[in-house]
Amino acid sequence: MGRRRQSVTIKHVAADAGVSLQTVSRVINNEPNVRPEMKERVQASIDKLGYVPSIAAQRMSGSRSYLILAINDRERTIADWKARQGTDWVDQMLFGGMLKCAEYGYRMIFELVDTHTDHVERELRATIAALQPDGVILTPPHSDNPLIVGLLHAQKIPFARIGSHGGEAGIALTMDDEGAAARATRHLIGLGHRRIGFISGSVEYDLSHWRIDGWKSEMAAAGLPVEGLLAEGDFSFASGEAAARRLLEGAAPPSAIIASNDQMSLATLEVARERGLDVPRDLSLVSFDNTPIVHFAQPPLTAVDQPVAATVARAVELIIAAQRGEKLPKVPTVVSGSLIERGSTAPPPGD
Repeated sequence: MGRRRQSVTIKHVAADAGVSLQTVSRVINNEPNVRPEMKERVQASIDKLGYVPSIAAQRMSGSRSYLILAINDRERTIADWKARQGTDWVDQMLFGGMLKCAEYGYRMIFELVDTHTDHVERELRATIAALQPDGVILTPPHSDNPLIVGLLHAQKIPFARIGSHGGEAGIALTMDDEGAAARATRHLIGLGHRRIGFISGSVEYDLSHWRIDGWKSEMAAAGLPVEGLLAEGDFSFASGEAAARRLLEGAAPPSAIIASNDQMSLATLEVARERGLDVPRDLSLVSFDNTPIVHFAQPPLTAVDQPVAATVARAVELIIAAQRGEKLPKVPTVVSGSLIERGSTAPPPGD
């Protein structure tokens, strides 16, 4: 029987590169105080020897865990998974977060926490105690949950608050929801629409209010009315149906509707068909999120592309910067998306 191959350690890398263990450690941890030529030499030895840093070893060598914990709403996430309707918020979180973590030698752990429960604090304390993460990423509505924010702030763990304007605690990031809603409204106004309806998301999400503000501000700038053109949903398909009926069954229905997520947009498309309306000839429709399912709708939906992956990646960078004691931005970091124009928008009837 042959001898078991000895695993490559940080000592082998240091010896091959002719540097100290501390220098190798700084290169592995992507620390800023390493000369480029030294970094190249160490990286060459890592590649030659096939060394793979061990998170366990990294944790033992210092106070860091090299883990970043990302938290999402349990109830809504599980409902989306069960429905299998093409939502990809979690996919995009993992895509952006895991790849960015890997660049810095970190790993991202994904956990679900209930929004409405008396056990949030206990759940979160147990998770943090077990994983000892170097940072936490919060998504809506957790990012503005005072209990969660207060707990993380008290424990002095760097944490990013996606979909939040922030405050005293945490690192705030937004996807420019107000600007995105304004951009969608501007697109429809540019096509000639004057009565533009808006289906909002759940009121427990601050971003729902920001999107309403963006729509209202753009309508006001164009001298257009908003009375009777706002209907509240909760991001579910059923709420989108009810909201679309309220708008389209009114005395003066809109010629265009912006819905605050893809599920409510698809519901609006169904209600329009029930009423014999053609999209986009009789009704233009703009969605939020741009998940895979809207590409295959008939017609494919014009949509605000939410930069989830880019935002989570930026959150990872900011958490690692906080861990290193670097100066962080004092205002929320804004990661803007774009409007993807497809076949569901056109000039209003008669134009």
